[in-house]
Amino acid sequence: MRIGGRRRPQLEACGVMAAAEAQAGVTALAASVQDFVTGQQDGRAAEVAAGLKDGSWTVLQLVEALGFCLENTDPRMRGRGMQLLSQVLLQCYSLLQEKEVLHLVLFYENRLQDHHLVIPSVLQGLQALSMCEVLSPGLAVSVLKAIFQEVHVQSLLQLDRHTVYSIITNFMGTREEGPFVEELFEVTSCYFPIDFTPPPNDPHGIQREDLILSLRAVLASTPQFAEFLLPLLIEKMDSDLQSAKLDALQTLAACCAIYGQKELQEFLPSLWSSLRREVFQTASEKVEAESLAALHALSACLSRSVLSSDTEDLLDSFLSSILQDCRHHLCEPDMKLVWPSAKLLQAAAGASRRACHHVTRSVLPLLLEQYTKHSQSSQRRTILEMLLGFLELQQKWGHVEEEESTLLSLQALICSVVFSALTDSSVQLQLVGIRALTLLGSLQGFLSPSDLELVVDHLIRLALCEEDSQSSEAAMEAAGSLAPIYPKVFSGRMVPRLEEELQTEPEEESSRDRCSLRQRCLQALAAVSTHTSIVRETVPVLLQHLRKVQKGSEAGSAQDIISVCRSLHRVALQCQPEAESCWYYHQTVVPCLLAMAVQAAMQESTHPPLGKVLLQEEVLAAMVPVISAATTHLSPELAAQSVSHVVPLFLNGEVSFLPQNSFPCSFQPFQDGECLEAQRRLVALLMAFVCSLPRNVAIPQQEWLLRELLVLSCSCNCPFTATTAAKCFAGLVNKHPAGQQLDEILQLAVNRIEPGLVEGPHRTQALTLLLWVTKALVLRYHPLSSQLTDKLLGLLSDTELGPAAADGFSLLMAESPDVLHKGCHADVRIMFRQRFFTDNVPKLVQGFHGAGPDVKANYLKGLSHVLNHLPKPVLVTELPTLLPLLLEALSCSDHVVQLSTLSCLQPLLLEAPQSLSLHVDTLVTKFLSLTSSPTMAVRIAALRCAHALTNLPTIVLLPYKARVIRALAKPLDDKKRLVRKEAVAARGEWFLLGSPGR
Repeated sequence: MRIGGRRRPQLEACGVMAAAEAQAGVTALAASVQDFVTGQQDGRAAEVAAGLKDGSWTVLQLVEALGFCLENTDPRMRGRGMQLLSQVLLQCYSLLQEKEVLHLVLFYENRLQDHHLVIPSVLQGLQALSMCEVLSPGLAVSVLKAIFQEVHVQSLLQLDRHTVYSIITNFMGTREEGPFVEELFEVTSCYFPIDFTPPPNDPHGIQREDLILSLRAVLASTPQFAEFLLPLLIEKMDSDLQSAKLDALQTLAACCAIYGQKELQEFLPSLWSSLRREVFQTASEKVEAESLAALHALSACLSRSVLSSDTEDLLDSFLSSILQDCRHHLCEPDMKLVWPSAKLLQAAAGASRRACHHVTRSVLPLLLEQYTKHSQSSQRRTILEMLLGFLELQQKWGHVEEEESTLLSLQALICSVVFSALTDSSVQLQLVGIRALTLLGSLQGFLSPSDLELVVDHLIRLALCEEDSQSSEAAMEAAGSLAPIYPKVFSGRMVPRLEEELQTEPEEESSRDRCSLRQRCLQALAAVSTHTSIVRETVPVLLQHLRKVQKGSEAGSAQDIISVCRSLHRVALQCQPEAESCWYYHQTVVPCLLAMAVQAAMQESTHPPLGKVLLQEEVLAAMVPVISAATTHLSPELAAQSVSHVVPLFLNGEVSFLPQNSFPCSFQPFQDGECLEAQRRLVALLMAFVCSLPRNVAIPQQEWLLRELLVLSCSCNCPFTATTAAKCFAGLVNKHPAGQQLDEILQLAVNRIEPGLVEGPHRTQALTLLLWVTKALVLRYHPLSSQLTDKLLGLLSDTELGPAAADGFSLLMAESPDVLHKGCHADVRIMFRQRFFTDNVPKLVQGFHGAGPDVKANYLKGLSHVLNHLPKPVLVTELPTLLPLLLEALSCSDHVVQLSTLSCLQPLLLEAPQSLSLHVDTLVTKFLSLTSSPTMAVRIAALRCAHALTNLPTIVLLPYKARVIRALAKPLDDKKRLVRKEAVAARGEWFLLGSPGR
């Protein structure tokens, strides 16, 4: 008993303390409310919400604390109170009990009748309540009804309208379907179609297209809108306003993704009528394209519907209506509506396999009949193009048994039509026939063995004998497409025929024709090499022909070798996706080319005439991409195997891996001596190989190789050899891992470059090496690149090397075709051009201002090269600073500077017309002056810029209109056709300047 006696006073004390704490909490709540409402201290809302979360007070206590302001006669005071309550609810809505939510909803609905200053806060509170999981059934409908009755949503500010739509979205995601579908549709559809122009300097960056897409997402969000939306879309499709038509058509296509046939059934006739009219009558390609897309979407929607025994097949009846309205146009003699009808039928047929079969089984026989009825090539081409379109749909959807029977029943007639097109005199009909032939070959089982032989024969004839190059090239492409499908037919029938033609010796009187035929044979052999088994047949033929040409003494043999190399390059590119083909090609072609080149180099030193052709610069340059393409896609293991042979060939003269390796003397390209000059030229082939290897492939004796390349690049008297050695050195340095070895090699290069630039007979070689090493380091963001670039900037003031140094900036910024690009695994950082611009253009500008008059052009040329390769968005941001220099560059007498600057300005006139309009007087004067330049390329570029000037605001240009039109009359009589063409285009635009509707 004594224990209980002691506890009673303790319990009473605890109760007193709890009451005191509760009273203190209420007092603190009242103070926070007072501070928020009257003291404008917005931070108090977070404190009130925190107290509600930790139980310091309840929602009821908060409402009671707000009583003094919620009942105040001043609407601003009431609004402030509602703002606090709503902000707290947005943070604490998940803590509310069902009964609390009910009372709050009723309270907020009543407050919707309050002053308009209070409404935004009331809507925020309702938004919080709409997210409560304990919201009683029926309250969602009650809230929406109150909003629709009491609030004029369209007159609200954008933020408050967004709050209303958020409430609707919350209810749609969590509540039962409400009875206010039409009201909800009316609230949103009143904005359709969007007519909005963003205000100038809009901080939100909202564009018309953003609003269109957002509204479309709402309108197409539920099939329940269909009965209200589809009549609206039909009405807008019949509008004279093109933007409304486009919006309606795009919205219809979006709706078809979620509608079923139940929603569409009532409106299908009206929708088809509107779509048909737009395709048959519109003058707008955009409207036609969107109409066809909408028809495709309708057909796809109907195709998805699951058929039951008691429902009508709406797809069948819909397609039957389309066929009824379009089929007869395919038979009209004037063929006026043939294409629109075909487009409609193809749009509907392309939506599903079922739609495709329904349409093509009706249309294909009709088109084949029409082809035989018409005799003119132009009409036959149109019909065959339509037939091709329907066959492409068959290809897209594959075959089912019923479709195969339909197509196979027409097989003989289709082949007859296509083969007749291939023998027609019309090139355009031939081209469509070749496309059709390619497609027929892709249809599995469609062509019989005898048809395939005929196909190959036609392709050979067209590729080799057709006078028009378009048909010849198209036939080769077709052969390349079909060869992987029928490799045995092409390797057994086409390749031997091409080899036979290639080996035929020309007669005296037809040597030119035979030369042309040889070129086509080489191209065809390359084109058909699209399967491993065929590559194994064609590559030996090409290499054999190369050996034959090398041994010949014809005047055109250099060009013949280049032609073979081009064909080998194409084959290499086609082999790259297949590892087996790639390795076969590499180990067959690369050793053969190296052996031929080494043999030629040795004959040059012993029997000069025999090796001369293969060592010409253009021939070696043609061999470079062949070896490069054969190497870039090798696996690291196979690349390592190959590099273990090639590098020792050049460093040690190890020729054992080469075919026919009995050479008259040793191969020592890095040794001194004039007699070895021919061997040194083959460093170009070494470059093609080692600079194309993957970065993770170790190069044997790399440091030794780099030192030899460095010496050769600085001391060789042959510019071709020195340049290729410099490029090879740069390609290896770019991929070399960072570290002490790389630092030592680079220091050796700097030690070679610096004295070489100062004086001596090899200044040009030193500059070339500087440029390529700088490029290699700029691409990989190496720290030394800044020092080397500064050295290059200093050379701009050199009277002898300055112009070449200025042109070097183009080399630094441009894509290199043979080394230092991503295709050959170079280390290329994504933003290197922007970084180079930021680091060096200020130095170029400063150097220009401080330079003497005799070298100022060098700085302008360097600057124009940098700007010409810079991404245009970056250039636009820097335009105000650089424009005065660009305008000065137009006055430079160097045509390279002029051309580069004009090329830089033309896109800016299209992308930043407002900035350039301030300088319109100077631009007009400069451009018109350069239209009389002695250099054709400058005249063309100046005319294009004069044309682009019409993008500036019309009001700015009108004072110059008469002057420009008079000045552009002169280039209309230019002796060069390309100049006259640009003059006509530019003058025409200036004539239209200021005319209505422009």
